[in-house]
Amino acid sequence: MAFFDIDPIVQSLRSARQVWRAQQNRPREAGGREFPSREAMAQIMLELQGALFPMRLGPTDLRHDNEDYYVGYTLGSALHALLIQARLELSYRLRHEDISHEEIDARACRAVQGFAATLPSIRTLLDSDVLAAYRGDPAARTVDEVLLCYPGVQAMIYHRIAHQFYRHDLPLLARVVSELAHSETGIDIHPGATIGGSFFIDHGTGVVIGETTVIGERVRIYQAVTLGAKRFPTDESGSLQKGLPRHPIVEDDVVIYAGATILGRVTLGRGCVIGGNVWLTGDVPAGHFVTQADCNPSSNGAAASL
Repeated sequence: MAFFDIDPIVQSLRSARQVWRAQQNRPREAGGREFPSREAMAQIMLELQGALFPMRLGPTDLRHDNEDYYVGYTLGSALHALLIQARLELSYRLRHEDISHEEIDARACRAVQGFAATLPSIRTLLDSDVLAAYRGDPAARTVDEVLLCYPGVQAMIYHRIAHQFYRHDLPLLARVVSELAHSETGIDIHPGATIGGSFFIDHGTGVVIGETTVIGERVRIYQAVTLGAKRFPTDESGSLQKGLPRHPIVEDDVVIYAGATILGRVTLGRGCVIGGNVWLTGDVPAGHFVTQADCNPSSNGAAASL
């Protein structure tokens, strides 16, 4: 049986942790771990999905007769678990501020209550996304197939929930959820992105949607599309400025085909179509169709000459 000299490794790892914590001005967490759990959030997401779609994403033996009981029980479990994670996030974020545990508990409770109130509207938006996928894909046989099988729909279930965490001042939990979806589907949607109803991501692998992206109604995009930032402004110290609008605005009824890259705070006008593998850093008027042939560098730096 192999022998491992563990003690020197443990000591070296302790030294590495101490250096990191000193660099981050992070005190020792004397009371234990004060940080949300990715594993706990994964379980919460399973329960929230079941509560939203009990007869499709809930337990296999669920019957219509006890559907409401299951939803109530599962939702109660998920929200209480979420409250614990919300307290951990707020405790971590506010650890350097003079805020009492009671105030942190109150903030966490308000955030989770506010999120819970959005669940009916989340369900309505997701229904529109499922219908958009079913109507937009000739290979889709039923709406149930779309809900169970399509990675774009799975990513949107996670995003609709994560976006509400983000709006209710739980950005870390929101980011955990978005990265769970990214790992599972290959679709990377920042929880800050605002996305209207009837949104359809076809195939999905490699799609990237940045934090300040705004997407309208009935938009359809295909695999490997990037809605990203063109540049990152810095402040006087050279640090990146956070939170500035830097991603595209996509108006209603836009279609973006596979491999297209749209960068910067540009606007894709209503009903326009962006062809495959287009590189775009300029506005597109409503109703226009942009192909690779249109994408010649122009004097103002925009990729599309229209």
